[in-house]
Amino acid sequence: MEMIANWPEIMAKKDARIAELEVLVKFYEEQFRLSKHRQFGASSEKGGHSDQLGLFDEAENAANLQKPEPEVEEIAYIRRKRIGKRKDDLSLLPMETVEHKLPEEERTCSECGQPLHEMGHDTRCELVVIPAQVKVVEHRRAVYSCRNCERQGEHVSFVKAAMPEPLISGSLASPSAVAHIMTQKYVMHAPLYRQEQDWKRQGVSLSRQTMANWIIRCSEDWLSPIYERMKTLLLMQDVLHADETTVQILREPGKSAASNSYMWLYRTSADTKQHIVLFEYQPSRSSAHPKQFLKDFKGFLHTDGYAAYHTLSEITIVGCWVHYPSCMIIRGDSAQAA
Repeated sequence: MEMIANWPEIMAKKDARIAELEVLVKFYEEQFRLSKHRQFGASSEKGGHSDQLGLFDEAENAANLQKPEPEVEEIAYIRRKRIGKRKDDLSLLPMETVEHKLPEEERTCSECGQPLHEMGHDTRCELVVIPAQVKVVEHRRAVYSCRNCERQGEHVSFVKAAMPEPLISGSLASPSAVAHIMTQKYVMHAPLYRQEQDWKRQGVSLSRQTMANWIIRCSEDWLSPIYERMKTLLLMQDVLHADETTVQILREPGKSAASNSYMWLYRTSADTKQHIVLFEYQPSRSSAHPKQFLKDFKGFLHTDGYAAYHTLSEITIVGCWVHYPSCMIIRGDSAQAA
């Protein structure tokens, strides 16, 4: 009877608790959404952002003039610590020694006038940067003919000296120039319009259109065969890993700038002697892309829980410890069957 009498109070407490939990759930959902947006959402770079102003005083903000150099200690005089880390860090760089000596006429003792002898050295090291040098290499191939045949014979033969084939026929492109442009663009993330300005500062008029043509032509002529050979070796392995990630392409036909395209990644396992990592760009996340790429592969494929991989025939899907348990919860029996 007492419980029945308190029933309205009990229900009121439960309703209050439910309302409190609903607020917490909404809060955590919003935090999760913001976290995913920060990790995967579109971002923009605006020149007027206040953080960008700090780019101009980065050195001043990071510097601490009161803090002593980490590899110098003071005893009775200043000398380098005998840790050896700096020497190890510089051991792979070429070393040049510059000698600083007194002139002969100054090598006399100021006290007694006797000759001074060299008792030791003070040393210090500094990094010297040699700016990149751009030069023109003219290939001159000698052409030979027979003087006797020129005077008496009816036919004169010509012989040319061997000369390396050009990277691109009729072009100024050299292997080192194209490699530099590709490295700056794809490793150092320097777009071609910035490289164009850098070439101008070095006295070379090289347009971004020309550099783009060089990259595309050399990729098709020289890098594509290497890619196809690596793909052949990749598909011969017993175990592979695969994943896909979003990328955004500017001015892609039929798609807005903020829409997602995908970079698919395929690589060998960690125990492979020669690692191979290949990327394949595709405009969508369709299962048709891994089907086409892996059509000659028959081994184990290590992936996350994305359903597209589970449609591949003659391939055994291996789930990772991070993704596969969640895949089992979401997909149920179908995941276990896969």
